[in-house]
Amino acid sequence: MTISALLRGKPKVVTIEPSASIAELVGLLAQFKIGCVVVSASGGQVDGIVSERDVVAALGSTTADLLAKPVSAIMTRDVLTEGSEATFDDLMRLMTDNRIRHIPIVDGGSLIGIVSIGDVVKQRIDALEAERGALVDYISGR
Repeated sequence: MTISALLRGKPKVVTIEPSASIAELVGLLAQFKIGCVVVSASGGQVDGIVSERDVVAALGSTTADLLAKPVSAIMTRDVLTEGSEATFDDLMRLMTDNRIRHIPIVDGGSLIGIVSIGDVVKQRIDALEAERGALVDYISGR
């Protein structure tokens, strides 16, 4: 399976404007049951990314007025992205080397999707199960 094939089966990426409040961000995370949101002023360009871990880290180091602050105050600005031509091995390496769980997929400067570590793990398990099945069939002469 390619990255672009995976993205066809996924819902639209949830984005938030940098000026939106952290309270709005928390609402989106809860509403969509997701772990991160891409920050984008235009809805199509990646300006940053913010995860539930960013919220928790900010709660541990700031005052009680955190929820009123803008998302831009806690977002990661230097976002690692990949194109739809990337392989799952590319994504696994990028995620592992940088200890991140979400990679926005960008083509031609526009956000086209997001891949999570869960997506990558599921793809790897599916590939291993297919390989195992082929080996069992080969050994048993099917």
